[in-house]
Amino acid sequence: MEALVKFVQDEFVQKKDFPKFSAGDTITVYYEIKEGEKTRTQFFRGVVIQRRGSGATETFTIRKMSGTIGVERIFPVNLPALQKIEINKKGKVRRSRIFYFRELTGKKARIKEVRS
Repeated sequence: MEALVKFVQDEFVQKKDFPKFSAGDTITVYYEIKEGEKTRTQFFRGVVIQRRGSGATETFTIRKMSGTIGVERIFPVNLPALQKIEINKKGKVRRSRIFYFRELTGKKARIKEVRS
């Protein structure tokens, strides 16, 4: 049964080629929003908290600060509304899921940048 599900995902789910990013990276996600009959592009810029899943069911979580309030958003990788992903900074973290980042504020909430 698992082989059948994997076959269907490989054959019918369209893969988009986005740049490689991981937890700790600061990225900008551009996605399309439909309001009535109009469509517009909106972006969400923040730090990647985690990537989870694999194949067609892979998702990633982004956290940004809006004033003093933290806002998190989960994006499926295969979301048809996703237009592009830009990597703004590569961050150096020691974990693949940085949930501890939620409690940090001020200077403690900085992630060291990897220069390449």
